Amino acid sequence: MVEQEKVINALKTVKYPGYQRDIVSFGIVKGVEIENGVVKIKIGLATKNPQIIDTLKQECRNAVLSIPDVKNVEIEIIDLSHSAPHGQPTAQDPWANQKRIPGVKRVIAVASGKGGVGKSTCSVNLACALKYLGRNVGLLDSDIYGPTIPLMMGIKDQPYIEDNKILPPEAFGIKVMSMGFLVPDDTPVIWRGPMIMKAIQQFLHEVKWGELDYLVVDLPPGTGDAQLSLCQNVPLDGGIIVTTPQEASLGVVRKGIAMFETVKVRILGLIENMSYFLTPTGERIEIFGHGGGKEEAKRRGIPFLGEIPIYTEIRISGDKGIPIVASAPDSEPAKPFIQIAKEIEKQIQA
Repeated sequence: MVEQEKVINALKTVKYPGYQRDIVSFGIVKGVEIENGVVKIKIGLATKNPQIIDTLKQECRNAVLSIPDVKNVEIEIIDLSHSAPHGQPTAQDPWANQKRIPGVKRVIAVASGKGGVGKSTCSVNLACALKYLGRNVGLLDSDIYGPTIPLMMGIKDQPYIEDNKILPPEAFGIKVMSMGFLVPDDTPVIWRGPMIMKAIQQFLHEVKWGELDYLVVDLPPGTGDAQLSLCQNVPLDGGIIVTTPQEASLGVVRKGIAMFETVKVRILGLIENMSYFLTPTGERIEIFGHGGGKEEAKRRGIPFLGEIPIYTEIRISGDKGIPIVASAPDSEPAKPFIQIAKEIEKQIQA
């Protein structure tokens, strides 16, 4: 006789595509029935991505068929995509606990899928570019293990409590929150998933953000607990993907794209960072290749926001804690960020 507990345990080995979390803890498994060795599974999905659906069906089938005495597996997909407007949760899906941050009009997440592509540099300068355009901006560093935003924004002050909420430090007119403010530079954060998710929840809802046009969230590399916690706690108005031109980066970036698609977040566009290098004589050198980001955006049918060349000034300004867009907004290194910020606003309003 096939026991339901064994079926559930088998389904716990099935990870949602792009995540390290299983479909049972995700709340996606809506029902399991067993009759004469035939297991019938109901799965609720808010995506219509055929690749995700087919992958889940196959992996569920394989996992359950490994149980002795199981003769067949039937999988029914419950379509949840129509249950709420785009980007909004329903009472039946894993994003049902999302809630807006009072006073914050839009929340935008910047992701990469992998480290080393300059995502935090882009986040900092895009936040400064939106501020340059006259918007009220906040910047949340959700990288719990390796926060770099305090360094890049030149903030050494710690936040303090006001009216039972965290009052974030400010730099260049931007409100900033990061784990880097709470932990000494040389102290590692050794936390498991639940603690990370709790910290992200506090950064979103227990910080006194005030009135903001944009809260830019710098996501850590990958598709782990921090990303999941963000998507489950607040409805995102858009996601931005940062990549470098070469295939080694693009291959992992595709997981970041799949992540946003999975959690019903609109992708505002893709940025190709470190696109090329201009020598002092004007010679253009494509160190990491060129055009891979634009081609990937075209292939996936998402907007291409622009290219950011390699400028020594961008790196130096980040190390000094004075983002290039804040210190020299009219300079050549700052112009791509400002142009991309304008494109982001166009996509938001489209």
